[in-house]
Amino acid sequence: MSSSKVSAVRPRTLCEAFQANVAANPEWVALRTLGGGQSLTWREYGERVRSIAAGLAKLGIGPGDTVAIMLTNRPEFHLCDTAILHTGATPFSVYNTNPVDLLVYQFGNAGNRAVICERQFAPQILAAVEKAAAQGITVEHVICVDDAPAGTLALTALEADPDPGFDFEKSWRAVDPEDLLTIVYTSGTTGPPKGVELTHTNFIENSRVVDEFGGGGPEDKVVSYLPDAHAANRWFAHYLSMTRGAQITTCPDLKQVAEALVEVHPSVFLGVPRVWVKVKAALEDRFAAEPSPVRRALVDWAVRTGRARARAVSDGRAQGPFDTLRYRLADRLVLATVRERLGLDKVRVAVTGSAPIPPDTHEFFLGLGLPLCEGYGMTECTAGATVGRPERIKIGTVGTALPGAEVRIAEDGEVLVRGRMVMRGYRNAPDKTAETVDADGWLHTGDIGALDAEGFLTIVDRKKEIIINAAGKNMSPTNIENTITENTPLAGAVAVIGEARPYNTALICLDPDLAAAFAERHQLTDRSIAALAADPIVRASVQEGIDAANAKLSRVEQIKKFAILPEVWLPGSDCLTATGKLRRKPIAIAYAATIDSLYGQ
Repeated sequence: MSSSKVSAVRPRTLCEAFQANVAANPEWVALRTLGGGQSLTWREYGERVRSIAAGLAKLGIGPGDTVAIMLTNRPEFHLCDTAILHTGATPFSVYNTNPVDLLVYQFGNAGNRAVICERQFAPQILAAVEKAAAQGITVEHVICVDDAPAGTLALTALEADPDPGFDFEKSWRAVDPEDLLTIVYTSGTTGPPKGVELTHTNFIENSRVVDEFGGGGPEDKVVSYLPDAHAANRWFAHYLSMTRGAQITTCPDLKQVAEALVEVHPSVFLGVPRVWVKVKAALEDRFAAEPSPVRRALVDWAVRTGRARARAVSDGRAQGPFDTLRYRLADRLVLATVRERLGLDKVRVAVTGSAPIPPDTHEFFLGLGLPLCEGYGMTECTAGATVGRPERIKIGTVGTALPGAEVRIAEDGEVLVRGRMVMRGYRNAPDKTAETVDADGWLHTGDIGALDAEGFLTIVDRKKEIIINAAGKNMSPTNIENTITENTPLAGAVAVIGEARPYNTALICLDPDLAAAFAERHQLTDRSIAALAADPIVRASVQEGIDAANAKLSRVEQIKKFAILPEVWLPGSDCLTATGKLRRKPIAIAYAATIDSLYGQ
């Protein structure tokens, strides 16, 4: 089958982009499930979008309306989200972990007339709809994409009952570039989430950077595994496909990502830092377990050679002929095989974002020959403001500005962003919008950063999260936490404490998967997280990591004491946002006694 890319003319809307791909690539597979049990071509994708849109129109869904979606990573998300757009309405996703009260708040803020979910979430959704009704918030329809329990409408029934007067072509062509593409609810570390309103123009402008990575087409493959309420996953594993025609494989369970990579061999892959940290730890364990001393030494030499090359590129230094030849040999003998076994050998665009990646982890993957570019942005600028480029990845920075984006540093060190990718505003919150986007169009990110002479941006930390200790010293907790993480393989979430304190301490959660593997290697009998947290062998391993981290930190930044917690913080919990960011104030309150004990109180 030959490739047929869409027109080079930039589409006005995502609907226009989608229809161009349906016309240009009808027999290419557009959507598939892990394992290939379900797949749809672009033609079939287009037909389902048409039928779902007609069914939604029968329910009265149209321009100006909003529809909520609560689904796992499955083809129906893409079908329904795209169909809603074609009616002229606006879809938005909610996290599957959202409690009923939060759903009620979001439904009230968004004013959605319908919710699309799967059976497992129906009780949660119906409870939220009932509670919302008691507050005068009306959600008219709950649509189930699989078996429909009482009080819901099956997606199949919706498609079987279309609006006979619905003009599909007229509907999607009437969508304007400034119409709402979606609402993304920020996970917010304090207070209720804000609804970020993003337009078709916002994303299309933001996606211009793809041309600098070689464009894209139906040959490209993407794995969708992060929640679709996460702006970055929508960018990479939904909208990018609609504009460029990439094939999406849906992966409903984060634990299946490694399996998905080996099956799909994606050309485009977004990995949050925790994914890269865990893969690095697993690889290093595998390298260390190599029974042949010769093979083990060869792998170690190849990785060191790759790292040296990555540092040279990062520093802007040209390597000589001998170093270049040595790297090519290392790649042929070892590195290419490692990439292939990981399923990352076909990657053309690899991006890490949503949180800082430890520099040593970044260098490790660059050393393996993976063009891993760190990006920076926030939902308020359509997820992207800067990104590294494969030809020059500068470790420790988040790259340079995207096409059309202006980035500058305010007098107090705050990063400011301006461009057509900046949000329309927060939904129903003009006062908060005015606080975040000034009269000149500059988005105040809340991050402290610095620009170097080449235009590379370095992020220091959140403006409100800088630690000032008892002696008045300013420190970045994120930098300290990253250093601990990259030197302590067993560590999952790490929270540094030190505000107004004489020294720094840390609360450490074990990574469940890496801790389980550690317990097996050391033949520990009780492998529960609580037991492992108290195990002296585990503590010794964590202490070793803390010591290694302290050797890389300044004296004032070093961790003097730490506590290994007997539980795991999950995204969407009291301690972590849905996107995995620390909720520092709730952590300080919940673990006040533990923290006090670390300071001898």
